[in-house]
Amino acid sequence: MPAFSTCWNNSRHTDGEAMIDEILDLGFTELELSHGMTVTKLPGIKKAFEDGRFTCLGVHNYFPSPVEVMIDAPDAYEYTSHRLFDRQRAMEMTRRTLDLAAQFKARYVVLHMGSVPLNPKKWTKRLTSMVAEGQRDTPQFAKERIAFVKKREKIAPLYYHRAIHALEAIAEMARELDLMLAIESRSRFEDMPTEREMLQLQEHFKDHPHVSYWHDFGHVQLKHNLGLLDHVEWLSHVSPYLYGGHVHDVQWPARDHRVPFTGELDYSELLPFFPQGCPLTWELSPTRRSEEIRESLAVWKHKFPDR
Repeated sequence: MPAFSTCWNNSRHTDGEAMIDEILDLGFTELELSHGMTVTKLPGIKKAFEDGRFTCLGVHNYFPSPVEVMIDAPDAYEYTSHRLFDRQRAMEMTRRTLDLAAQFKARYVVLHMGSVPLNPKKWTKRLTSMVAEGQRDTPQFAKERIAFVKKREKIAPLYYHRAIHALEAIAEMARELDLMLAIESRSRFEDMPTEREMLQLQEHFKDHPHVSYWHDFGHVQLKHNLGLLDHVEWLSHVSPYLYGGHVHDVQWPARDHRVPFTGELDYSELLPFFPQGCPLTWELSPTRRSEEIRESLAVWKHKFPDR
């Protein structure tokens, strides 16, 4: 039985208890408490948890959102930032997230590790627009994609080093609290880490029992659609480090966080890479309708009764 992320209905509620009840009404009992949560919702969430109405499977950093950030912005503070204040604030908020995750008896905490300072409008969004216009197989697309990869590779080492330095400290916090750090695959090539960097990161922490890989089905498919990787091949490489994932679908070429079975993903091809009993958390757009989700959940249970 999959879990479900509160990112779906967080923005529609001011009361945490009502937010939880709406998700329970869909048929889910295990939840991931996601980023973008205001502190005012915490009392209601805690009440529902203490009443035994849901199990907290995981938490997504930052939870709750920094009080000074008025929108849902999980990357408002990055471990890779040039600004010392931002890096320090990122660590402070991560520590708070881990402490709350332990209070909710969560198994894992999902982390974003930062980015490199390249403008997505010039790079990832530009390539996505070209794919949408049918230019994926053109020489111009290949030229721009190669230029993007080369430029990012040239500037990446500093930001990768900052991410590793931060994660070394966070991993010790996680050890204290017996939490798994799930390092998420990202949707933009500007983000940290890329797939090459992810393998390097996981190898760096291979002997640390609290660092693992978190596979976001939609994010990886977006890169697949840009020709930056092959989804199945990537899973075959990263599977030794795999802990769980965010489940959602993608409508070609780049509309992600759709309800499963409404897009292009073939879960039968991808799920064999995932260990039995691992967390599989549905992370859906707030625009998705309740009835659509219920119908999809029924199909999922029929097709994957042991997942």
